[in-house]
Amino acid sequence: MYKRFSIVFLMILSSMTGCTGKSYAGMSKEQVGSLYMMPQGVETRWANAENFKGEKGRGGMANDGWKGSPCIELEPNQSKVLAEVHGTSGTIRRIWITPYEKTPEILRGIVLEMYWDDDAKPAVSVPLGDFFCNGLGRMSKMESVLFSNPEGRSFNCYIPMPFKKSMKILARNESDVKCSMFFYQIDYTVGNRHGDDMLYFHAYYHRENLTNLGVDFEIIPKIKGYGRFLGANFSVIANRELYPGSWWGEGEVKIYLDGDDKWPTLCGTGTEDYIGTGWGQGQFCSLYQGCTFTDMEKMQFCFYRLHMVDPVYFREDIRVTIQQLGGAGPELRPYCRKIGRPIYRWQKGLVEHDLSEKFDDQPVCFKRQDDWAACAYFYLNKSSTELPPLESYGGRIKGLK
Repeated sequence: MYKRFSIVFLMILSSMTGCTGKSYAGMSKEQVGSLYMMPQGVETRWANAENFKGEKGRGGMANDGWKGSPCIELEPNQSKVLAEVHGTSGTIRRIWITPYEKTPEILRGIVLEMYWDDDAKPAVSVPLGDFFCNGLGRMSKMESVLFSNPEGRSFNCYIPMPFKKSMKILARNESDVKCSMFFYQIDYTVGNRHGDDMLYFHAYYHRENLTNLGVDFEIIPKIKGYGRFLGANFSVIANRELYPGSWWGEGEVKIYLDGDDKWPTLCGTGTEDYIGTGWGQGQFCSLYQGCTFTDMEKMQFCFYRLHMVDPVYFREDIRVTIQQLGGAGPELRPYCRKIGRPIYRWQKGLVEHDLSEKFDDQPVCFKRQDDWAACAYFYLNKSSTELPPLESYGGRIKGLK
């Protein structure tokens, strides 16, 4: 059993570095996976409300050491720095957060921002819940190789986030409600030796409510540079008004790499296929893929896919999309005929399905418009991008209260 665990552990570390012969967060090839080895010049720090700057010998000083500062408050429109380092290299190892108010207003209203190496633009600017693989402004018990919410009350992230000379992580409450208790801890090391091949961690959030008919939803718009796509989590609220009770997930994930234009290099076969299941989508969690929430009555779904053992590298540019396609049984044609709304065929252009009664006994595949959101994770050789800024709080929270 120990041997099997060691092999899996080494595979995960190897997949995150992209190689077995180079360093991982300051550790040599021989040290990777060896918990008893001591890296030279590397020190451990924790940043939280008991030691905001992670300073040596200054933790827990409030109230003479008797839990005088376990959390912070976040008033509406207030920002607070959670961790900050200047003048040294390092690596974020783990982020843990639990807010007292676990409402859509807080989970979509509080924004996490991360800055690397004195860049004025954040590499990460995403809603709190969506960053931690919990979409739709709700908490869901889950566990994956990079994220966990052990009992549905707290968030953990284990993605390594290296920096060469500085880092800053802040939380900003863009909602109109107060977060009365915001507990957090950011575990990191300083003094790590990062080579020229080091990549910066990024996250990008995007929502379309509704998606555009016949246009693929962009998980990541085109970005230039080289790096690695780590995966994404998704939130879907299916359009019950236009397509009641029908399946929304026939769309294929398409990843355009290194100059791809009309056609992608990587193309999936369907939404549930992309997260490793099939013939529909129920609730489940595993290391690399899962569906953390399903509500078949309201047609709401949260799911994720993490490219750990199947890395997606890019050397010039990348763009990631998913088609907006669905399927339904014979009942959809009579319904659309009744409400006077066309549905469009599963082919190039907007070609209407024949809604005449002679086809009422046949299933139908069609282009859809639903409410989609995604939070994508990737490494890039640059500390910031030209991606669009984060959507306003009103747009993020619409339809979730």
